[in-house]
Amino acid sequence: MRHVYWIGGGSGAGKSTVARALAARHGLRLYATDDVMAEHARRCPPADCPCLARFAAMSMDERWLLRTPRTMLETFHWYRGEGFHLVEADLRAVPQPVVAEGFRLLPSLVRPLLGEPHRAVWLLPTPRFRRAAFEHRGGLWQIAGRTSDPERALRNLLERDRMFTERLRAETAELGLRAIEVDGSLTSDELTTAVEEALGL
Repeated sequence: MRHVYWIGGGSGAGKSTVARALAARHGLRLYATDDVMAEHARRCPPADCPCLARFAAMSMDERWLLRTPRTMLETFHWYRGEGFHLVEADLRAVPQPVVAEGFRLLPSLVRPLLGEPHRAVWLLPTPRFRRAAFEHRGGLWQIAGRTSDPERALRNLLERDRMFTERLRAETAELGLRAIEVDGSLTSDELTTAVEEALGL
């Protein structure tokens, strides 16, 4: 997988923006894991993706109100790496250098595929930055607004994502992989340059 540059991280960190800029700047193909989530979900049989199957059968309240943020974190299918084999297969089929981005790129799954550790970086947004990013995009209530208690659902979602980012921070440190804190102190261009340097582009 030496032709792949990996950008993982928490939701709202700017992964997509940075990846698009680097793809354009260096003539790389862009692979966004968010774009293939629905297709991958359809291709995951319940025996291979049991958490995904249970999640798909839940109502919105069951997903985001009736469980604790910790349970949401521990049982969320993409956070458990379900379907990652499809991401790997997609990238192996790309014949040219590609930048892959998305929260599904978990450090423990990406690390064995790296020829060189610097080919991957994770963006770790602070809770304040994540909320501001979602508000700016207009997507803050996109999921929570479909529940019977949007404010509580939003709190649960944001807490789950905070814990996920903390998990990424611990995993990247343990595996000796590069991570960049995203707290708003860098402009979008400055963050892109920081990622570019981290990846050795």
